[in-house]
Amino acid sequence: MEAGKSASPPGAEGGEEEDDFGYRLFPDRKKEPQSFLVRSLFTFHNRCQLMLKMTLETSPYAQLLIAAMKQSGCTVFNDRHFSCENCDGCVSGGFDSATSQIVLCQNNIRHQSHMNRVVAHELIHAFDHCRAHVDWFKNVKHLACSEIRAANLSGDCTLMNEIARFKFGLKGHHQTCVRDRAIRSILAVRKVSRETAEKAVDEVFDTCFNDLEPFGRIPHSKTDAKRAYKDFLNRDRYTANL
Repeated sequence: MEAGKSASPPGAEGGEEEDDFGYRLFPDRKKEPQSFLVRSLFTFHNRCQLMLKMTLETSPYAQLLIAAMKQSGCTVFNDRHFSCENCDGCVSGGFDSATSQIVLCQNNIRHQSHMNRVVAHELIHAFDHCRAHVDWFKNVKHLACSEIRAANLSGDCTLMNEIARFKFGLKGHHQTCVRDRAIRSILAVRKVSRETAEKAVDEVFDTCFNDLEPFGRIPHSKTDAKRAYKDFLNRDRYTANL
């Protein structure tokens, strides 16, 4: 999850109060699905669907991740694995591991670049869920690792995004951004102390920050992501010819 931007329902250990694993942030998860006719009457839903379509057609982040998931045996179907819904005011998206579905918060995603980041962020969680035995609900370190990877590889911490947040730094600023956003993401969806969240992130940070799959590099810009996607396709072709 991108704290303040997107959230991931999957798990970590709770505190004294019973943990709902972040589902309180996604009230539409508990409702019966609306008919297409009813949903089509709402502008938020239409806008969300159009922006999602644009992201899937044009974002190299999303294209690379979807290709990598297919290669790993987890084909993504747009109408099955993405759902535009109303969410709590503090989040913009999440990955529901119980249904292998990405939730896009139609009431909070207001522009295309935001949609691009949210889809990329949540697809990284989906990719991790596909390729590894992630214990979302009991192991806070697993959640921390995926949040580190999502913040690192989705474009959350690009220079332009940080400038837009009025955050400036020199050497090591990207790592600081990734760490802070991973901690905030855990705190947004889990009833754990800040100390617990920080400890989990710090214990796995080096390993998970340096896990660059499937990009092979940190995509600091859309241009970087395009190069990573091209390299991924070429790597796939090379492997297929062996």
